[in-house]
Amino acid sequence: MSDEANKTVLDETPAGVAAAPGAASDAGVPGAADAAERSSNIPPDEMARLTDEIIAALKTVYDPEIPADIYELGLIYKVDIDDDRAVKIDMTLTTPNCPSAAELPGQVENAVAGVTGVREAKVAIVWDPPWDPSRMSDEARTMLDMW
Repeated sequence: MSDEANKTVLDETPAGVAAAPGAASDAGVPGAADAAERSSNIPPDEMARLTDEIIAALKTVYDPEIPADIYELGLIYKVDIDDDRAVKIDMTLTTPNCPSAAELPGQVENAVAGVTGVREAKVAIVWDPPWDPSRMSDEARTMLDMW
């Protein structure tokens, strides 16, 4: 699989600022212009459905110490969907010493693999850029009363 076969639906995007369904070319999404130029054998309407359902699946995974989901916390840095419907996710943790480091990646893989049409899901933990609260969505800030 080459990187050119990937369709990036999220690329170092702060939580809550996802590409519009099926249209990774949103101006507000960093890296989206590159993603939009990549061709995909997945029809646009199917890509839109996959994108929406993958994001919904990510929102079902919560950091056990913080009452907000990992997507809204801004822990998801990148989601690539290959033409063969394998999904690769780059995510981080709030801290390298996170007590949930062993369980969260598996929970993310299971949640995304459960999306209809996804062949498999793989998670890579990345530390660059380091997570900080500025990555959180307004929804997460409201939930955590962090204004």
